[in-house]
Amino acid sequence: MWCPFCNHTDTRVVDSRLATDGFQVRRRRECAACGARFNTFETPALKAPNVIKSDGSREAFDEDKLRGGMLKALEKRPVETQEVERAIRKLLREVRTLEEAEISSERIGDWVAAELSRLDQVAYVRFASVYRRFEDVQAFREEIERLERENPGVIDRRQISLLDDSEA
Repeated sequence: MWCPFCNHTDTRVVDSRLATDGFQVRRRRECAACGARFNTFETPALKAPNVIKSDGSREAFDEDKLRGGMLKALEKRPVETQEVERAIRKLLREVRTLEEAEISSERIGDWVAAELSRLDQVAYVRFASVYRRFEDVQAFREEIERLERENPGVIDRRQISLLDDSEA
């Protein structure tokens, strides 16, 4: 591997250990020429399935789209970065380890919605409003009421009530 500091081609691995959830190996390297040390991260080169869009078109799975959609829904929400990253890694692992050549965008959306529902119900409603194409306020209300019916007493103390109790 090339040294990022002096471009010398001879670097050696000083230390290796599992990183994050065991899906990466962190390697500490040292340049034989300049002595600089740096980290590299190695991940398996798994081919992700193609995504079948709702219009029938197909495209390569894009990790950035998944990450961006989740981060957008969780923007300014009281969820720790570690929890978000753990959920994203879990979803990426599910997609990458599929033994199918193709997966529907709907299936991925369902997985994302389930993770967001677990992390933060407001983020879930944000995501669901786009993913399920809510047309009006009533659609929001119905989804919130469904959430509260299916998860009674589960609303995290960090979250404010999704509906004002006087309106319900």
